[in-house]
Amino acid sequence: MSGIQLRANGERAVLVDGDGEAMTEPDRLPLGNELTDALHEWAKVAAAVSRAEPGAGTSHAVVSRRGLQLAGRVATSLGVNVLYVDPLSGAESVVEPLRQPERPPRPPRPPRPPLPPEPLPWLTGLTVSAASLALTVVTVVTLAATLAETYSLLALASNVVVTAGLLPTLWLIHRQPIWRWLSYGVALGLTLSWLTLPLVL
Repeated sequence: MSGIQLRANGERAVLVDGDGEAMTEPDRLPLGNELTDALHEWAKVAAAVSRAEPGAGTSHAVVSRRGLQLAGRVATSLGVNVLYVDPLSGAESVVEPLRQPERPPRPPRPPRPPLPPEPLPWLTGLTVSAASLALTVVTVVTLAATLAETYSLLALASNVVVTAGLLPTLWLIHRQPIWRWLSYGVALGLTLSWLTLPLVL
């Protein structure tokens, strides 16, 4: 569709192809209900003004201005030039579709600078590890020694239960920045507890 004409045929708005041969109702084009109703309403007003006021006047200017506005909307909707034929004066005006301004491309986001490596808190970490080591050894060995007085196999069973209960937790936290120091101490404490178990038994 290279170009069309917007005319008023009686009380109906019609669109004619560029050669003036094929006449089409606005309802048959993808203009939307609101624009289609506005076109037919404009044609009815133009016909009423033509019958009531044969000469030029303020109403003629209003009808012509409204027709040009609707022609611009039709041109933009269809993406073609529209030849607007004024129903009162017969003057012709070419209306071009509005071009949407192109948005400038967004500049790429600068890459985030890499985070500096965190310093290892050796003094604090080793202190936590040593404290957890001592607490684990004292607790597990004391429990085993107390149970060994009743029955020696109970000491062995207590070590197995404590170790099996703590290993999953130690595995989950051994890569955490803070909790890994605690896991190191507890793991070493369990190892020393097993080494001292024969002495308890």
